[in-house]
Amino acid sequence: MKHGKAPNKSQKIFLRSINLDPEEWLIVKNTDKEMLLLSRHTGHTKVIPKWRDTNDSD
Repeated sequence: MKHGKAPNKSQKIFLRSINLDPEEWLIVKNTDKEMLLLSRHTGHTKVIPKWRDTNDSD
């Protein structure tokens, strides 16, 4: 398992927006489509998809 890094400011804002505590999670992988998180205390991983609606022209 890779080691995670502490989230930066924009990642903390994203984590709060999905009701996760940024102090509890480390960022293992951050792509345009998903974010792989690692729990600081339990070691569990979580994959969070990043959805962006590109159909805003309505």
